[in-house]
Amino acid sequence: MALYFTSINSGSNGNCYYVGNENEAILIDVGLTCKEVELRVNRLGLSIDKIKAIFISHEHSDHIKGLSVFAKKHHLPVYISTPTYKSSRLILNEENIFPISHSQQIKIGSLNIFAFSKFHDAADPYSFTVECNNVKVGVFTDIGSVCDRLINQFKTCHAAFLEANYCTQMLANGSYPYFLKRRITSGHGHLSNTQALELFQNHKPAFMSHLLLSHLSKDNNDPDLVESIFKNVAGDTFVKVASRYQETEVFYVSKSSTAIPTYQFDPASYQPDQLNLF
Repeated sequence: MALYFTSINSGSNGNCYYVGNENEAILIDVGLTCKEVELRVNRLGLSIDKIKAIFISHEHSDHIKGLSVFAKKHHLPVYISTPTYKSSRLILNEENIFPISHSQQIKIGSLNIFAFSKFHDAADPYSFTVECNNVKVGVFTDIGSVCDRLINQFKTCHAAFLEANYCTQMLANGSYPYFLKRRITSGHGHLSNTQALELFQNHKPAFMSHLLLSHLSKDNNDPDLVESIFKNVAGDTFVKVASRYQETEVFYVSKSSTAIPTYQFDPASYQPDQLNLF
């Protein structure tokens, strides 16, 4: 059974990632409005009804902006750590809140979700992997530094969303105030292109078919530059930047899959009645 995945949006203006199989799916973070998430999911031909749960990485607004409305409207359980929930100041249906902790495994239908802690300036931040039938997709963003936990999980992924937030030189020479530059590079901020590239080059498994570069800074990075840098060393791994302006294609990965999308999204030619992937 394949895993399907897409970035609904990726960046400081909102983050939301979809991972699932033919029967069920989860969202990791809901940093766009409910209406916008619904629009993009439907535009990709995916089914909202197949989303069975939401997992929250941390409480920053670009990860939870639409959570309350989306979870309430679609009656979805929310998996969120207790410190994250308290820091979020959100009001959710208590019956649908399920706390998560480091190294916890949660089963949603035939999906196995693994949560593990990461370095970021939030109350209790987490990264996630989603596995089904020994095929695994990782969501690794908002990470201040590469640790052994991240390396160990990255090595097991057939596909991954990996943060490449900033170019060190662009950040240093840019207009951000000093305190913000320090926050980003502090070890609890974000991964630079260089840090992400080192992780990819040193620990990419031979079976990794897809890498979606994620959470790029609008002001301190260049998507074309980042994509070319990673493609130069990617070998057979398909590399693409996840946009901060629109959804990506729906990709799939299985043990025998090739690195191609199931559907190439073209906004200019979008016709809803033609989209029915699932």
